[in-house]
Order: sequence, then C-alpha cells, then structure tokens
Amino acid sequence: MNASAHAPAVQTSATPAPVTTATDANELTAHYIEVMDSLLDVIQQESDLVRAGALSQASALEQTKTELSRFYIADTLRLRANRAQLAQIAPEMMPELIRRHNDFRALLQINLTVLATAHAVSEGIVRGVSGELARKAAPQTYGASGLANAPDPRAAQPLAVSRML
Repeated sequence: MNASAHAPAVQTSATPAPVTTATDANELTAHYIEVMDSLLDVIQQESDLVRAGALSQASALEQTKTELSRFYIADTLRLRANRAQLAQIAPEMMPELIRRHNDFRALLQINLTVLATAHAVSEGIVRGVSGELARKAAPQTYGASGLANAPDPRAAQPLAVSRML
C-alpha cells in the first residue's frame, strides 16, 4: 500500500469530520483497517530486519512508518470523536475495531521489545569498547594494597562513534 494514497482521507482541521451515515462509517473503518494493516506490515518488517541485524534497511522504513502513523492517529481521533454515532449507525463494527486494535498493540509491544533489545546490545558493545580502550590507555600500576589500580574514569579518552549504519 502506498501511504500517500491516504492523504485525501485525512482531516487536517482540529475537529474531525462527523460520521453521519453508514457510508461514512464504512469508509472510516475501512480506511482505519487498511492503514492499521499497512502499519502492522511495516512494523513486522522492521522487527524482522532488526532481529537479522540489517539496521540500515530497518531505518529505511522510518518515513513510511511515520506517514502511516500519522494516518493511524488521525483515524483513531476521528473514531474516538464519533464513537457515539458509530455505536448507533454501525454497532457491529466496534468489536472488530477493538479486536484489531488489541492485535496491533500486541505486535507493537513486540516491536518495542526488539528495538529496546537492539539498543541495549549496542550500548553494551559501545561501553565494552570504551572500557577496553580506557584500560589499555591507562598505565598498568599497582596500588599500596598490591592490587592493580583501576583506570581513572576522568582520564579516559573520548570515544568517537560513526553513526553511519
């Protein structure tokens, strides 16, 4: 799905357009489900790429993910603003929307866990490299107790990291 294909359906005003007919309700829910499914696909791709260590490919999904997120939030706000009308016009849609939203939240939680794990691993690697460089740069001496002195953290050289993936 092309994220820009959803641009005309997104409201830019502060007040979402009211849902007054069954057609409006069907269009809104269909758009919401389409955006959510597309966003789920992108999030799943991102999780798979991060797990595989393909971080540069995962970061290439950022723009698509951002655009789809905007559409998702706009549709969510419109659904929330029209909750009472939707319950009257199309009550059968609400359980399906709630189920899909819960599935979305579960996958999003998995994605956040994958990203947090990747962040923790990369931070651990950088800290390990920094500590090893500081240890090698410090003079190897013994203290009064006969134990090796730990390197002074203030004497450590800065570590330059290339952010290119």
